[in-house]
Amino acid sequence: LPAHNPAPAPGFSNVGYAPGNQVPYGYPQYAPGNFQGVAGAGTYGFQAQPMGGPAGLGAPPVQNQPTMKDGTIWMPIPPPPPNCPPGLEYLTQIDQILIHQQIELLEIFIGFESNNKYEIKNALGQRVYFAAEDTDCCTRNCCGPSRPFTIRIMDNLGREVITLQRPLRCSSCCFPCCLQEIEIQAPPGTPVGYVVQNWHPCLPKFTIQDERRTDILKISGPCVVCSCCEDVNFEVKTLDEISTVGRISKQWTGFLKEAFTDVDNFGITFPMDLDVKMKAVMIGACFLIDYMFFERVGDTQQRTGVWQ
Repeated sequence: LPAHNPAPAPGFSNVGYAPGNQVPYGYPQYAPGNFQGVAGAGTYGFQAQPMGGPAGLGAPPVQNQPTMKDGTIWMPIPPPPPNCPPGLEYLTQIDQILIHQQIELLEIFIGFESNNKYEIKNALGQRVYFAAEDTDCCTRNCCGPSRPFTIRIMDNLGREVITLQRPLRCSSCCFPCCLQEIEIQAPPGTPVGYVVQNWHPCLPKFTIQDERRTDILKISGPCVVCSCCEDVNFEVKTLDEISTVGRISKQWTGFLKEAFTDVDNFGITFPMDLDVKMKAVMIGACFLIDYMFFERVGDTQQRTGVWQ
């Protein structure tokens, strides 16, 4: 059978990186289109239609697929490869991630900052993980977007498989010795990588490091981080910053959501054959970028970034 390359998520062109190996036979593959029949999938532009199986045979059964009362469809649990941290086996099967922040009514009506919650889905709209911030009330509302936080990422069995730890750091490039950083642990308590902000007078720049603090990849954002009617792209590049291997994109959600909430949608692309630990670190980089440039407190525009 000819190889089937899945369509890119909205806002991505698949330019600059190779998707690598495809999903092995035995897991659902779908054709691009309008996604229908999955509650909570949003408008990601995919339609669940099985394809790629042998003629005359039905789709292979999905094993270990939890049934959700709210109609949410979870990504099937793939077999764990050797030396893969538990829970990260999902990332071996995908080259795109969609992160959707849930709307908190308390924040909309009274401006009280609550713990953020996120759905993490694959390109088919299937939920891969659920992420929840674990920060005390005083820290959230006093420190705002600059706050230190712990984000716990659970798989579809409710196990905490990734922990993100952001310490309290400066929010201005005027203090180059104490810039932003986030630690990614998988499983919790075992660091697999770090994302550190690099000093630059006007550009958002970061370095992705492994568990030994060895530089692996670079992230470079636009000079003006403004999501006005268009996506904001942070390019993931090789260390020499010549080749682009992926992208973290803050997706435009419309005037109402952008004006009255701090709910954000992000898309992440990376090579299919990228080290699964580095895929987890890129998820951590996405959350750090969200808090630095797109999070706000209540009805104010207090945000962090390169200069504030």
